Formats: sequence, C-alpha cells, structure tokens
Amino acid sequence: MAMHYDQEMQFKLAYADPGIVKTEQKTQERGQWSSKVEFLLAVAGQIIGLGNVWRFPYLCYKNGGGVFFIPYVVFLFACGIPLFLLEISLGQYTSQGSITCWRKICPLFEGLGYGSQVVVLYSSIYYIIILAWAFFYLFSSFSSQLPWASCSNAWNTESCFEFDRLDNFGNLSIPQNATSPVKEFWERRVLNITGSVYELGSVRWELALCLLLAWVICYFCVWKGVKSTGKVVYFTATFPYVMLLVLLVRGLTLPGAVDGIMFYLYPDPTRLTDPQVWMDAGTQIFYSYAICIGCLTALGSYNKYNNNCYKDCVYLCMLNSGTSFVAGFAIFSVLGFMAYEQGTDISTVAESGPGLAFIAYPRAVAMMPIPQLWAICFFIMIILLGLDSEFVGLEALMTAITDLYPQFFLMGHRRKFFLLLICIGSFFIGLVMVTEGGLYIFQLFDYYACSGMTLLLFAILQSVCVGWVYGADRLYNNIADMIGYQPLPLAKYCWKYVTPVLCTGTFIFSLVKFTPLKFNNTFEYPWWGYAIGWWFTLSSTLMVPLWMIYALLRSRGSLKQRLYVLCTPASDLPLSMTQMEPL
Repeated sequence: MAMHYDQEMQFKLAYADPGIVKTEQKTQERGQWSSKVEFLLAVAGQIIGLGNVWRFPYLCYKNGGGVFFIPYVVFLFACGIPLFLLEISLGQYTSQGSITCWRKICPLFEGLGYGSQVVVLYSSIYYIIILAWAFFYLFSSFSSQLPWASCSNAWNTESCFEFDRLDNFGNLSIPQNATSPVKEFWERRVLNITGSVYELGSVRWELALCLLLAWVICYFCVWKGVKSTGKVVYFTATFPYVMLLVLLVRGLTLPGAVDGIMFYLYPDPTRLTDPQVWMDAGTQIFYSYAICIGCLTALGSYNKYNNNCYKDCVYLCMLNSGTSFVAGFAIFSVLGFMAYEQGTDISTVAESGPGLAFIAYPRAVAMMPIPQLWAICFFIMIILLGLDSEFVGLEALMTAITDLYPQFFLMGHRRKFFLLLICIGSFFIGLVMVTEGGLYIFQLFDYYACSGMTLLLFAILQSVCVGWVYGADRLYNNIADMIGYQPLPLAKYCWKYVTPVLCTGTFIFSLVKFTPLKFNNTFEYPWWGYAIGWWFTLSSTLMVPLWMIYALLRSRGSLKQRLYVLCTPASDLPLSMTQMEPL
C-alpha cells in the first residue's frame, strides 16, 4: 500500500542520489530491447553456458544417475525459479541495474548490488581464460592430423603412449608412468605448466593472443549497450544448439553410446541419503541459473514495463534445465564410445570441467572418422557457450555502473571508453593466468571468486530483503500489475520461507564441509595463495555489511529513524493498482 509520512519523517541520506539525471545537459536514452526475442536470447545466452555441458552431466553420473533429478528439481522450484523471477521482475519494475534497483526498493541492502558486481568482475576476468584455451584448440584443429592424437610431436616425452592403439598392437607393453598424447598436449603444449605455484614462468604468447581475441570480440559485442548485445545474441545464443544437435546425433550413432547413456542415467536411490548430493544439486542450480550476481536484474531492466516476465522466467528455466539434460546425452554417448574403443570402464574416462573439454572429449574426437570436423564443431560450441555468458555479464556490469552515474556515462562516448578501460585492465590481469604457472592462479579464481557460499549468502539476503523488508506481497502485486494477472502465489511463499530456510541449511552445510583448495587434490597452496583466495571471497561478501554500516552512519536521526528511511522504497517507483487504492 502507498506510504505517506509527516514531513519530519522524510529523512534523506547524506549522500546524494547519483541516479537523478540532470536535464541541463543532453544525455543518451537508457535504451530497451528492440524485441522480446532479444531479451529471451540474451538471458538464454547468459544462463546456458559451459556448466550445462561439462558440469551437469558429470554431477548426474556421480550422484546417482536419474535419482539426481529429485534434489535438482527440489532446488529448482524452491530456489531457482523463485530467485530467477525475483531478479528479472525487480529489474523490469525499477528499470535499474543490479545496484540502483536495491537503492530503489531498500537502500539498506544496496551492498547486495555492489557485492554481486564484484563477483561479476572477478568472473569476467577468469572465465574468459577458458575461451582463450578453446580458441587455441580450435585453431589447432585445422591441421592434417589432430596434434593431440599422436606422440610424434616435439612436445611429447618418452612416457607418451598412444593407448588407443592397444587393440592393433596387442603385444605392446605400457611404459611405467605412461601419459596420453592428449594430456601431454594440454599440459606441455597448451599450458607448458610449471612444477609449482612458486614458478609462474613466462607468458604463453599464443594463449595471450587468443585471450586478446576473446576480449576484442567481447568488447564489440557490448560497446553499444543493448543495441549491439541484442543483435549479437541472435547468433551466439542459437548456434550452440546447432552444434549440440550435430554432436548429439553423431554421438548416438557411435558404438558404445548406449552404455554411456545408461551410465549417465542409471539410478542409484541410495545416493539420496548423502547430503553432498543435495549440496551438488543446489550449487548447480545457482551456477547454471546465474542467480545472485545481478545479471538477470540488468537484463530485465531493459524490458518494457508490461512485459510478461513471469511467463518468460518459466520458459527460460525449462529451457536451461532441458539443455543440461540433453547435453548429457551428447557428452556421455561419446564417452561411452571412447570406453568401448579402449575396452575400459566409463568411470575411468568420465571427467567434468576443463578436464572434459580439453582432455576427455578431444581424446574421444581423435578416435572418430574425420576427427578435425568434430573437433571444430565441439570447440565452436564451447566458445559460443562461453562467449555470450562472458559478454552478457560484462553488459550487466556496465549497466550497473551506468545507472549509478547516468549523467556522466550517457554523455558522448564515455560509456564506450570506460568499457574499453575495463576490458584492457581485465586483459592485463588475465595475462597472469596465461603464464606457464597460470593454471594455479586460475583455480584460485575459480574456487574462491565465485564460490557457492557467496552466492548462497546473497540468496539468503535477497530473500530476506524482498520477503520481509520490501514485502513479498508488494513485489507479487508489482508483478501482477506488470503482467496483467495474478501469478501463482507459490513464489511469494518461497521468498519469505522456503528459499531462505533451504539456502541457510545449504550454506551451513557447505561451511561445515569446506576444505581449502588443493591443486589436483594434492598440492597445497602457500599461505599467500589462500590469502588471495579469501580476498576474492570476502571482498564481495563483506560489501553487504560494510554498506549497511556506511549507510547508517551517513543518514540522520535516531537509529530507529535511520532504519525506517533505509528500509523505505523510493517514492518514484511505479504504483500497482493495490497500492493506488488507498489514494
């Protein structure tokens, strides 16, 4: 309902609101999506990424096959869809990015926006390294023989052994400590990895050029804001599906494919009693749905006010989970073929993460007829899946910064120059991760910068803010006003009760089970390595309490009056019909 206060209660924060655009100087329009399709493709490009291909299928087989869908679906409906709807509708309702949207509905929680953008910045710096590796593999695929298919290369050692030829040469003896050519290509040709984190070595200039290429592409995808982003996603969000379909059809026609799929989905109900299975399901939802990092809020902010964000969220969530499920068939059919060719168990060849993309799958591709074609298809898919997640995240970061100071960044080409500055700075930081010891630094970023505990904490705070401070009923009515009808009330009960309780339980469990990062599960980092890691985690997480303290100190009145003002929504927000009735 509408809020009216006496004049003496109209306290203002001591800091000025930079979101107000001065009319003395001409500024550019904030912009909107040209069509609904652009919004849907941009969100799909952001949420459907590498995790759908290389993490979800592995988690399925690891956590009981088909029964993994039970905890996955529970977290999807209890946390995933409610938070997904919360963020997109919040952006659409306020027409603001991930920082100023919280300022509009509850200034006390504005630190959520700052913290989420720190996570996005860290993620953008290290996530693009994967694209540099993928570009390197893609360029290497244009050769008469795949360079990771044999041991006859300059970088191979005497321990290199072509396991795939055992069937043809049964009397061959396997050398002690034998390594495969695909692993040596990854470790010695691509990374040339050093012996420890104490040795960073020199920059791998081929990787550095691939990294530069990735940043140049990302820059020009985002430099004109939603005008350019909205056009690029027509290709980057749809073409990976073409590649996935090609790889799926090819995988299903290979011998051993059925065994791989059975291994992927064979149910083991006993795994449901393991809390780690539920933890894996929860973290997979948070990672694959890009929730709690502000990107969805930024993308939703470019929608028209009456866009049906409720229906969009349901469709996008189903598309995301469906893609993960289908990707499992494409991946495990090929891994089943590789196990069949080698006469080994699938568990010995199944991997997740970079190990799947740069070791297991390339090794399987090398066994196929016309291996160059399938390698090119696979790495184009990997690049495009990662590329749109990267540049949409960059767009969200720029949206947050631009909405903070629109009177400055929407003048002339300032936004483009600032974006260029971020890209150049991130590129130079990323050079550390394309050194010979760069993989050690990469894993620090991956483990600590976007940790599950940070996202869970943000989810709890978002739910508390919307469910109890701003009001779940109020946001529910805002959504009803935007879409023209009452959505299912399940979401508002999730915001108030289910989501914060479930996320708190998962957060506590992850805290109890937390173990420091070990490289390859064996090598312990020095103290300064863990210090850097915890800096990544705390520099984003602590933004929330630090902002609360700062805002309380800068506002006027008694503590009760300060809290009252800091928990009061902005007066210029659109009023729903329910809020207008008392007027």
